[in-house]
Amino acid sequence: MELIGVDIGGSHISAAKIYLGSNSAEFQDFHEADVDTFGSKESIISAWSEIIKKAAGNATDIEIGIAMPGPYDYGKGISLIKDQGKMASLYQLSVKNLLAESLGIISSRISFTNDAEAFLLGESFAGAGRDFGNSIGITLGTGLGSAIKTQDIVKDAKLWTAPFREGISEDYLGTAWFKKYVAQNYGLEISGVKDLLNKEFDIEISRRVFETFGSTLGEFLFPYLVENKAEGVVLGGKISLACEYFLPATQSYLENMGYPVPINISELGERSALIGASL
Repeated sequence: MELIGVDIGGSHISAAKIYLGSNSAEFQDFHEADVDTFGSKESIISAWSEIIKKAAGNATDIEIGIAMPGPYDYGKGISLIKDQGKMASLYQLSVKNLLAESLGIISSRISFTNDAEAFLLGESFAGAGRDFGNSIGITLGTGLGSAIKTQDIVKDAKLWTAPFREGISEDYLGTAWFKKYVAQNYGLEISGVKDLLNKEFDIEISRRVFETFGSTLGEFLFPYLVENKAEGVVLGGKISLACEYFLPATQSYLENMGYPVPINISELGERSALIGASL
């Protein structure tokens, strides 16, 4: 039987054959594509199936593990996403059954995992989290993804909605925060974190923004690290690619609070979810 790992996002899908070893994984026939998930259920399912079929190749005896953002009924494979625009046409439908029909396999051969869970599972199995018994996985990007690992159990932490300062944590730990903070404090317009790294951008402003973000991340992490007796943090997502600019402030905050822990950057990148969904 061939194991196919799949990672589905709001506008993207990637898939590959996964070969699991002892704390290692190999990929073959990796394929990815952008997908317009504002379309009809038929067009979305068709686009996803096409990439999965490419990854499967000539294999017919396959098992598919899919990492998917929430909200979702992961056991039944039913989408509960309705207010984000993306994937709206799949709301309350069994994506598991729709994909099974499109791929010509029985639905029991398809399983779903929360994408943040899959990220931490993959990194814990074969990446940056392999040395941690208890850990917290955070993905920083347009939104905030989170998962908590306690020994061999990994669960979606759903911390993006956790009360934080004057709102929720995602208000302070995503792309939107950078745009809002820079506009309010410096009267400048940026499209995202990449703009702060542009050679033409004021390096002093960039430094201050990243330091503020890093301290905020530390403030956010601290109570959850203590509560879960975490030995470390695994950080992923596109914002983590700029970690050298903000992590020193994060680690300084945690040291000052008396809970310094390693913060490891994802070793597997987007492929961590493919592994996690396949375990």
